[in-house]
Amino acid sequence: MKNMGKQYKNTKANRRREEKNAEPKKRREDFGDEESGLIVGRNPVTEAIKSGTVIDKLFVNPEAGGSIVNIIRLAREKNIVVKETTEQKLSAMCKGASHQGVIASCACAEYVSVEDILKIAVEKGEPPFVIICDEIEDPHNLGAIIRSAEAAGAHGVIIPKRRSASLNATVYKTSAGAASWLPVARVANIASAIDLLKENGVWIYGTDGSGEDYTRVDMSGAVGLVIGSEGFGMGKLIMKKCDYLLSLPMKGRITSLNASVAGGIFMYEIVRQRAIKGKQ
Repeated sequence: MKNMGKQYKNTKANRRREEKNAEPKKRREDFGDEESGLIVGRNPVTEAIKSGTVIDKLFVNPEAGGSIVNIIRLAREKNIVVKETTEQKLSAMCKGASHQGVIASCACAEYVSVEDILKIAVEKGEPPFVIICDEIEDPHNLGAIIRSAEAAGAHGVIIPKRRSASLNATVYKTSAGAASWLPVARVANIASAIDLLKENGVWIYGTDGSGEDYTRVDMSGAVGLVIGSEGFGMGKLIMKKCDYLLSLPMKGRITSLNASVAGGIFMYEIVRQRAIKGKQ
């Protein structure tokens, strides 16, 4: 028994030595951070751009010099949004990893076109049901909207390329994976995307406190539902392009709801109305 105990201890010691001498784990700064969706460092970012990795934004310190200029050029050739920032902010983003003046934020899913979303509705034999996010900048809100939209049977979501949250790791997590299933189109101009929807017979419904009670408006047909930004709502141009404005009755002292919560209520009113129409 004593020998067996000694052998057991030796086995544990050997295992610890083997683990210690094993090949080191891949470093975050060399291979990116899967949890945060970041690729950190000049060579990893350059290879990611060249390989066609879906990148939402490139964060760079323009004063870093060297190959930074070439990385920015490559990114712009691929129509990747480039945001200039400071060394301190880059370090904070990657929690002190060696970023070498550049960090790429990756998308959790590939973007589609507005035409792709309309095609999905046609293939399903359903009137289009599209969610349009007008400058939703909080990734938690965007993720929650995508989750509700997927659950409600929407055919896709449209977001602007700038001044908006994008399909990053936070959005993916908040969406509970719905971002992998619901098509998202990222467009340079929301107003132009709305015009395209209108050309394809889609009626545009905006959400605003000045609108009609949402339960009194017919939304059983082809719908493009605009959800405005958290602080300012829809932009003036987008509001003018809406065929109808919808509002929620507010009975308490608080006069507004979180964008994703309000969006979910409107989405399920569309679901309710479509179900009623389907029974007629």
